[in-house]
Amino acid sequence: MPLAPFSARAASEHVRAQGGDHAPSLVEQVAEVPDDPGCYLWKDASGEVIYVGKAKNLRARLRQYVTLADDRAKIPLMMQLVASFDYIVVESEHEALVLERELIAQYHPYFNVDYKDDKSYPYIAITRGDVFPAIKYTREKHRPDTRYYGPYTDSRAARETIDTLRKVCPICTASCAEWKRVRRLLEKRPDDADVIELICSNQGRPCFDYHVGRGPGVCAGMIGREEYAVNVRRVERFLSGQRRELVDELKADMAEAAADLDFERAGRIKRRLEVIDGLDDRQQVVFPTSVDLDLIGFYREETIAGACVFVVREGRVQRTCEFILDKGLDVDEVELASGFVKRYYDETADVPHEVDLAIELPDADVVGEWLTGKRGRVCRLHRPQRGEKHRLLQMADRNAHHALMRYMMRTGYSDDRTNQALLQLESALALDAPPMRIECFDISTLHGAFTVASMVVFTNGKPDKSQYRRFKIRAELDEANDFASMSEVLGRRYAPERMADERFGSRPDLLVVDGGRPQLTAAMRQLEELGLDIPVCGLAKADEEVFVPWDDTPIVLPSGSASLYLIKQVRDESHRFAITFHRELRGKAMTVSILDEIPGVGPKRKRAIMRHFGSMKRLRAASAEDISAVNTVNLKLAREIYEALHALSQDPAKADGSDSA
Repeated sequence: MPLAPFSARAASEHVRAQGGDHAPSLVEQVAEVPDDPGCYLWKDASGEVIYVGKAKNLRARLRQYVTLADDRAKIPLMMQLVASFDYIVVESEHEALVLERELIAQYHPYFNVDYKDDKSYPYIAITRGDVFPAIKYTREKHRPDTRYYGPYTDSRAARETIDTLRKVCPICTASCAEWKRVRRLLEKRPDDADVIELICSNQGRPCFDYHVGRGPGVCAGMIGREEYAVNVRRVERFLSGQRRELVDELKADMAEAAADLDFERAGRIKRRLEVIDGLDDRQQVVFPTSVDLDLIGFYREETIAGACVFVVREGRVQRTCEFILDKGLDVDEVELASGFVKRYYDETADVPHEVDLAIELPDADVVGEWLTGKRGRVCRLHRPQRGEKHRLLQMADRNAHHALMRYMMRTGYSDDRTNQALLQLESALALDAPPMRIECFDISTLHGAFTVASMVVFTNGKPDKSQYRRFKIRAELDEANDFASMSEVLGRRYAPERMADERFGSRPDLLVVDGGRPQLTAAMRQLEELGLDIPVCGLAKADEEVFVPWDDTPIVLPSGSASLYLIKQVRDESHRFAITFHRELRGKAMTVSILDEIPGVGPKRKRAIMRHFGSMKRLRAASAEDISAVNTVNLKLAREIYEALHALSQDPAKADGSDSA
């Protein structure tokens, strides 16, 4: 069992109270932490818990934080806010995991992965603490005497499931007034359940659901506790995905009723089986065998993520659940997945035999042990590498992407974050106004050959692809020279005739060059020669530092901030655009040159071939027979051309090379 939490801050204050001159630092306090398993709570100056974690060895884990040996991007920022910590020692790593979930649910720390809006998702619940358990649709906090199934991110689907269930296995609903009346009687006199059932059978009023076949008649004493318990167990198996067993039981009951010539009862059971058959027809069969598993996919943006769970029971996708998480690229993908798995399965009783993820969790064994305990049978975490499970995981990733896009569109998240980014850039770069038009340039070359430049434009914080431009560098270079190339392209872009050309758009509010201080200096020198005063900055790839003309010290935008995300997006887009153009030119030149080297292919035949196919891509994809369709090219020559092109595509040294930006 966990011990009482130890507060490092309280210990530090105790030292000062005893007259000590030196308050121990975090490093010194961590050195006194035991090496037992347990949970730790980082706190800020106000004493608020900002992060909760678990560890197999508390001292070693905490030391990684205070020495910044943990390479997660959020750690430096978090540790700047940390003023103290608590820790709780437990007996095993499994206990630490359970305690971690309880502490996160209690404190909702800022740096832990959680649902974006922390809203309560709907569940289907069975009130197992009652003599006659009822089913209900609820968003309540979980009670120990109630079993919950879900969560359902589609409330309509949850209500339809309850409606379908009651057609198959009549059971009371917790909202029924007559069920509540019987429940109150049983709560007042729990030892007289038999007497209360007798009173209900003589004086009870059947509810409406009983008359339409969806209620078992508890209110009128039409069903005993044992028979009612059979219905409850069937409902629980149905919600757990064990429908085949339920179908077999119903078929046996129908056969028994028919043998007893009770055709009315047999007809009711038959209609229930037809409901199950209709439900199966609407669900996609994805596995030929009866497997129970959950497949969880993720899609991350900078500070937000989507998660999608495919719930597969007996080889069928029974439902999909979609969630929005409050962390994204600002945390490690392993931490994001681990946090979601713990949060999701902490709140549901529907644990499958297998949970499939696209990444390997470092504590998969401990999480699997925890889930096995919840399920009562073995549950394992698995990372599929191929096959149907791998394909479904990719589909789950796509659905997580769409869920996140729908959320961002519905809430205006993207627009709000873009406006925030522009205002932050205005402040950080000391601009006169938010940079509504941003132009960014990048150079791509291969040791001075096929040197090109890209210009991308972001208008109102979003890519404006109609304004993109690309340039071939005209200067003859013996080796890569980004400074000369950058000077040339800026001179051409901001020449007076180009500035007056409407096709190049308006004057930019901010010019971004890909690189550090040297690239920024080259850009400033070129702008001075042109007599232009355009705000300019350089973005270095290594540490994501922003270099500005008016300060020798680079600006470091906060990790996870909207402004850093936007300027990185601008830089990465310019790099992608430049690389694409560079590879296109290089591929064309290499393909044309290989045609020149084939005996029998002269200038006329080369022109005829290129005129026939229209592009190098189509020529490379053509077969020998397709090439022989070109006028003046026979089949033998076509095969030689095909083999030469095919050899080129298989030679990585010829087909591709390193790019220098």
